[in-house]
Amino acid sequence: MINILIGIVHWVNTNEEPSQTALTAAAARAAHLIVDDEPRIFADVLASAMLGDQAEEFLSYHRAHGTHLVLRSARAQATCRSRYTEDRLADSVRGGVTQYVILGAGLDSFGYRSGLADQVRVFEVDHPATQQRKRRLLSAARIPAPDSLTFVPVDFENDSLEERLIKGGFDPARPALVSWLGVTMYLSRAAIGQTLAVIGHFAPGTEIITDHMLPGGLRDEAGDSYVEQVAPVAAQRGEPWLTFLSPGDMSDLLVEHGFGSIEHVRQRDTVDAATWNRSDSLRPIELSCLAHATIARLHARSCISAPPSNLTRARYSFECTTVHLKP
Repeated sequence: MINILIGIVHWVNTNEEPSQTALTAAAARAAHLIVDDEPRIFADVLASAMLGDQAEEFLSYHRAHGTHLVLRSARAQATCRSRYTEDRLADSVRGGVTQYVILGAGLDSFGYRSGLADQVRVFEVDHPATQQRKRRLLSAARIPAPDSLTFVPVDFENDSLEERLIKGGFDPARPALVSWLGVTMYLSRAAIGQTLAVIGHFAPGTEIITDHMLPGGLRDEAGDSYVEQVAPVAAQRGEPWLTFLSPGDMSDLLVEHGFGSIEHVRQRDTVDAATWNRSDSLRPIELSCLAHATIARLHARSCISAPPSNLTRARYSFECTTVHLKP
């Protein structure tokens, strides 16, 4: 077991460039197309190329141990959150949104493979070192960056996210969709709030999709096992999980910073139920939850709705004091 976990995260200690999180997420998306059967949850056909000369090393763990709880859950998590986000982006584009901000973009490949990338201005936000590595990988794989994509390097300890985005051509007066995936568990609650505060001042109608790890008591047995096995190794390798949030906790943070119409989506509900009628080992687990919210036209910061205390329902929508339960 330890050998598998070290295989997933050992990269951080054998290469000084960030980030092993970006690599393991890309490896999970790439491995889904190799290890898992139809129906596909998400087809990231460039994920393997994004791994560069480390592709075979990372994918070999999935080939050899693909049914292991940790690896199959990593694939489910990476593919489900990407599928949900890009499906919602398609909805937003049909509604007139023309800006897409990817916070902590890592090795995300949307801007290079999706037909939607021609219909939106894409802003990839990440640490300068991570972006430099990505650009080298893209060049080596001969994957051109389209004119519609802008790299926005941000050192979050020293730079202003909003200023950097505007300098890169982002128009804060026009609605956007902001994706922020696979990041919040590594931040303190205060740091999460600081980022939401920035996004909360974007144009009304701007949407955010983010995910968060669930605390004990809201996870199922598989989710608990994943945390027990992976979290200690992640901490040992320098990326501890700092924050676990219930849907209510995340709602409080979002409402505090001007968001409304908050919907929480479990992993199993990111795709049609039929997708989980599978012959492979891929199964949804209660490990994390997605939140999809919109900046209200009036920032009613005192309008807070408490969600159900558990995740027995698939989705919840919040608009001030009204809770709408969706079947």
